[in-house]
Amino acid sequence: MSKLIIVESPAKAKTIKKYLGRGYEVVASMGHLRDLPKSTMGVDIENDFEPRYINIKGRGPIIKDLKKSASKADKVFLATDPDREGEAISWHLSHILGLNNDQENRVTFNEITKSGVKSGMSNPRKIDKDLVDAQQARRILDRLVGYKLSPFLWKKVRPGLSAGRVQSVAVRLIVDRELEIRGFNPEEFWTVDAKFQKGNDSKIFSAKLHSLNGKKLNIKSQDEVNKILSDLDGQDYCIDKIKKGTRRRSPSPPFTTSTMQQEASRKLNFQSARTMRIAQQLYEGVNVEGHGAIGLITYMRTDSLRISNEAQGAATEYIKKVFGDQYLPNKPRLYKSKSNSQDGHEAIRPTVPNLSPSEVKDSLTSDQYKLYKLIWDRFMASQMADAVYDTVSVDIKSLSYIFKASGSLLKLSGFTAVYIEGSDDEKQEDSNLPDLDKNDKLKLNDICGNQHFTQPPPRFTEASLTKSLEELGIGRPSTYVPTITTIVSRGYVEREKKQLKPTLLGEITTELMKDNFSNVVDVSFTAEIEEDFDKVAEGKMKWKDSIRAFYSNFDNTLKLAEKNTELKSYKIPDEETDEVCEKCGKPMVIKHGRFGKFMACSGYPECKNTKKIVVPTKGICPACGGKIIRQKSAKGRIFFGCENYPNCNFMSWDEPVSDICPKCGNTMFKKKGKKAQIYCGKEGCGYIK
Repeated sequence: MSKLIIVESPAKAKTIKKYLGRGYEVVASMGHLRDLPKSTMGVDIENDFEPRYINIKGRGPIIKDLKKSASKADKVFLATDPDREGEAISWHLSHILGLNNDQENRVTFNEITKSGVKSGMSNPRKIDKDLVDAQQARRILDRLVGYKLSPFLWKKVRPGLSAGRVQSVAVRLIVDRELEIRGFNPEEFWTVDAKFQKGNDSKIFSAKLHSLNGKKLNIKSQDEVNKILSDLDGQDYCIDKIKKGTRRRSPSPPFTTSTMQQEASRKLNFQSARTMRIAQQLYEGVNVEGHGAIGLITYMRTDSLRISNEAQGAATEYIKKVFGDQYLPNKPRLYKSKSNSQDGHEAIRPTVPNLSPSEVKDSLTSDQYKLYKLIWDRFMASQMADAVYDTVSVDIKSLSYIFKASGSLLKLSGFTAVYIEGSDDEKQEDSNLPDLDKNDKLKLNDICGNQHFTQPPPRFTEASLTKSLEELGIGRPSTYVPTITTIVSRGYVEREKKQLKPTLLGEITTELMKDNFSNVVDVSFTAEIEEDFDKVAEGKMKWKDSIRAFYSNFDNTLKLAEKNTELKSYKIPDEETDEVCEKCGKPMVIKHGRFGKFMACSGYPECKNTKKIVVPTKGICPACGGKIIRQKSAKGRIFFGCENYPNCNFMSWDEPVSDICPKCGNTMFKKKGKKAQIYCGKEGCGYIK
C-alpha cells in the first residue's frame, strides 16, 4: 500500500521521510491553502457569521500536485503542526482533497525524531473540530474587527491604516507606558555609602547606611547627608550583629514559547521573529553529522511546562554521567503549567538530551547553534540540583547609626554549572565578605553621600512586551511574533535599539480607540475573549456564540463612534524640520503617509515637492564616492544605496561599517548570517577582514 503524508514544509517532509522509508510519500503544503479572501470581508454576518473560504491565489499548482498525489495513494495522512493553526490547515486540506473527516487520518508529531514520528503514525485520530473552530473563531473575529475598524480609521486619521484586536491592545500597552514615562516626576533621594576593612590586610567591603535609633532612614537632601557625615566624623565602627546562613536557588523551568523569546532577546539579542524562524528549523530537522536529518527540539509553540518521563530519564542519566550524583535533585523536578495553558505539548526541550551543543555545533549555522545551546542548557539545568550559597549579613554600628552589608559564597554550583537565567533588570550580586565576628572593630576607608533620583518605568522591549501579553492572558504562543511584527511594520511602534517606542501615529490611533472603542483596547476584555477561544477548543463553547457575544456590542459601538467623532480631529500633525524646499524656499515638514514618513513642502498645494527622508551612514559609495544612505525597500526590508541614485545604481543588503579597507581605502561592509564577515565593498578588491 502507498501512503501519502502531508506536512507544511519541505524541511519537515525530508526529515519525516527518512524515518518512514519505502511505501510512504511525504509532501509539503507550504502552509495554508485556503483562507478568507483578501479583497472582501469573507464573512456573511447576516447568515450567522458564516465564513467564505477560497483557495489562496498562487497556490493552484500546489493544490493540483497534492490532488494528484492523493489520488494515487491508498491512504492520506494529514501531519501539519500540532496546534490550532495546524489543525485548521489539515481541515482545509481535507476539504480540498475530498477526504472523509470521520476517518482517522490526522497525525501529529511533538518531535521530529524516529520515536516521535513512529509514535505519531501509530496514533492517528480524527481531525479535532473543536481545535479547528477555535482557530476559526480567532480568524473570523479578527477579520470582523479589521474590516470594520480600518475604514473608520481611514476617515478619522489617515487612509491605508489598519486595526486589529490583539495588535491594538499591544499598541495601547506601549503608548500607556510612554505616557507614564512622560508624566513621571523624579524624586530625589540620597544614600550614605561606606567602605570598611578589618585589619590592614583584610579585604575592603562596602556597606550602606540603613537606620538611626532603630528607624529606617529615608534621606531626601544633601543637608541631611551632611548632618549624618558630621555626626559620624571620627567615630568608631564595630560589628553589632552577624547572621550566617544558607540560601538555595532553584533552576528555572524549561522553555515555553514566551520564555524562549524573552531569553533569546536578552542573551542572544534575537528579535522574536528571528527566534521562531530558527526554532522552526531546529524542530523540522537539520542534517547532523552521524545522525542524518533529525529534529533537534520539540514543538516550539507551547505554553506547557510538562516534560515526558523518557526525556527526564535521559537528562538524569546525562547529568549523572557528566556532572555526578551531587548535581541531581533529591527527586525528579515537576513544573506546574499555568491554569490556562494548552497542555497538549511538552515544554520546549532537546529531542535527544544527550546530544550536547558541542556535538552538533559543526552541523548548525551560527544562529541555530546559539538557540539550540540556549534550549539545551535551559532544559538540562531545569533537571539539576539547586545552587547552594553560604550567606552572611552584618550590622555595623557607630553611635546609633546602623550600616548593613551582606555577602554570599557559592558552596554547590548545582544547575548554575550549566545555565543562569537572564534578567531585564540589573541585579547587583552580593559580594564575598571577609571573615567577620561580632564586636570586631572596623577601619573606615571611605564614606560619602550619593545623590539618586527615582527612575520612570522602562520602555517595553520585545521580551518584556511578550511577557506582559502572556501574563495578561492576551494572545497565545502562536500570536506573539505576528502581533509585534504587525505593529512595527504598520508604523504604530518603532524600535530604538531593543526598546519599543510608540510613533505619533500609534499614539493618535490609540487615543481614538480609547475614546470610541474602549472594549477593543481593554486588556481584561481582550483576555476574556482569549478564554472564550480556549473554551471553544475544549468543546465547552460553540465558536459562533463567542462571535455573537462580541459582535453585537462592537457593531453598536462602531455606529455610535461614527456620529460622535465629528467634532474631534485625530489627524496626525506634520513635524517641522530645518530643511528648506529647494523649489520654493518654504520649510520642509515630515508627513506620515501610507508607506511611512516622507518629506514634503509646507507650501502644499501650491508646491508639491516631496522626497524621501535620508538616513546617512558612515559609508562612502565605492562606485562614485557619494554618501551611502539607509533605505527601505517596498516590502520594508532595509538596504543601503548611493545618495546619487539614479545616476549611481550601487546598493547593498549589507550594512557599511566605519572600518576602511587597508588594501584600497574604500568602505567595508558587514555580512551577517552563517558566513558572517567584514569585507571591502569595492568591486575587484576582494579584501576580507
